[in-house]
Amino acid sequence: MKTSWRTASLVATAASVLALTTACGQDNAAAPASAAQNVGATAPAGDYGNPGTGTATGAANGYGADGSQSSSSPAAAVPAGKLTVQPNPDLGSVLTDGSGLTLYRFDKDTANPPKSNCAGDCATTWPPVPADDASAGTGIDKARLGEVTRADGSKQLTIGGWPAYRYAKDVNAGDVNGQGVGGKWFALAPDGKKAALSSMPGLSVRKDPKLGDIVIDKRGMTVYRFMKDQAWPKSVSNCVGACLEKWPAVGLVKAADTEGVQKKGLMGFTRPDGVKQMTVNCWPIYTFSGDKAPGDTNGQGVGGTWYAVSPDGKPVGAPGK
Repeated sequence: MKTSWRTASLVATAASVLALTTACGQDNAAAPASAAQNVGATAPAGDYGNPGTGTATGAANGYGADGSQSSSSPAAAVPAGKLTVQPNPDLGSVLTDGSGLTLYRFDKDTANPPKSNCAGDCATTWPPVPADDASAGTGIDKARLGEVTRADGSKQLTIGGWPAYRYAKDVNAGDVNGQGVGGKWFALAPDGKKAALSSMPGLSVRKDPKLGDIVIDKRGMTVYRFMKDQAWPKSVSNCVGACLEKWPAVGLVKAADTEGVQKKGLMGFTRPDGVKQMTVNCWPIYTFSGDKAPGDTNGQGVGGTWYAVSPDGKPVGAPGK
């Protein structure tokens, strides 16, 4: 029987998949296809985020409402509380209010001098964050917090001079549905700039003053190892369920997108739950939910089982290691 070109193609594909099997019995790491997606930019072209209908209104001004700058006041402002920095896999460090809601900036505003150009219906869709009780949490320079007087006389919080807003379509802590809406609204970074991943490699090495050389991810967050995991003869993670919520698995990173990390044993594997996780020297790696800003090492030594990772995959500071 003749082998059709389709059959031959399938055989070749299967052979190439087998060729990717590595020494640790895992999959070669590859960046997930979703990595390039613009998180939160869910509004279709021309839709600037009107929470009432989701239709393409206000396309001319990008305010996110119907284009009119009415004099009506938005609903009672919700206090900002203690601001925090939250890591986001696609945006890096994102500024949030005391309830964990993402804060945004508007390209039509100005920072020097601070001025808000979002009022009326715009301010209903993008409620201004009041400055009254705002305070700086860990990882935030309180000197960057300021205020601007709006046209209605209220005081709006500014970050690095930029007026801060919430988005009406964000209902849960960590939502970033306002990111990129209308090409004019962007999540705030702690310094007032637009939140965005830095040009750092997917994995690199930072010299910590107490721990020495440790591995960090693209956001600058410390990477950890779990002493109950296994590396040989294959990578096995014993952090599941609630553990994985507290210690998120580091996703796949291409070897070419690393700097200073040992290449041997640098690969990914598929967990029983289907999640793709990265390894260093075949050891599964994680970040810690208790680390709120780049440079934090709050996970070091937790429970006597969690330790920062050295460039060769060893647990930094672990007893007997």
